[in-house]
Amino acid sequence: MLRFEPLIVMTLKMAKFYPALTDALQQFIQKQHIFFTATAPIAGRVNVSPKGINSFRVLDRQTVAYLDLTGSGNETSAHLLENGRLTIMFCSFVGKPVILRLYGMGLVIRAQDDKWESLYPLFETIPGARQIILLQVETVSTSCGGGVPLYEFVSDRDTLVNWAEKKGKKGLEKYWQANNQTSIDGLPTHSLI
Repeated sequence: MLRFEPLIVMTLKMAKFYPALTDALQQFIQKQHIFFTATAPIAGRVNVSPKGINSFRVLDRQTVAYLDLTGSGNETSAHLLENGRLTIMFCSFVGKPVILRLYGMGLVIRAQDDKWESLYPLFETIPGARQIILLQVETVSTSCGGGVPLYEFVSDRDTLVNWAEKKGKKGLEKYWQANNQTSIDGLPTHSLI
């Protein structure tokens, strides 16, 4: 005789879409210590990067920005210059599971650009800052995040900041010249040189 175990059904929230950031979603963002950026050229490698160090700001319901720090490459800049597409993702590692994605068109703002003077003061001064990435949000989505593990935030790492402090302004400019002028697929980044 066959026996059937009772079926346990867990309800997962389906993705929900918004035209802009709600107050609740803005509050969620303010509590996060890490976010991820995703860009891709028309042809070439997709880039996904983790970001942190208190570098993200919500400017209004459809505009966000982050202070982009010097890294081993400059993929985001190259991809945005080519096609502008940018997705930013947050996910909760504590409390209720949530994944939040911001889809839209990104813009690279450098120290010589007009918008720099109004945007840069919104951020803490962080050694190694090379540009600001501005995102005009076209769509916001949330999904369950039930598979994201629970983690406890301990602290930001100081490795990148210490490295940039040791390099100094001239050292960073040399580094940008040597390492941040093209993407790994050969696209120009129009870095600060």
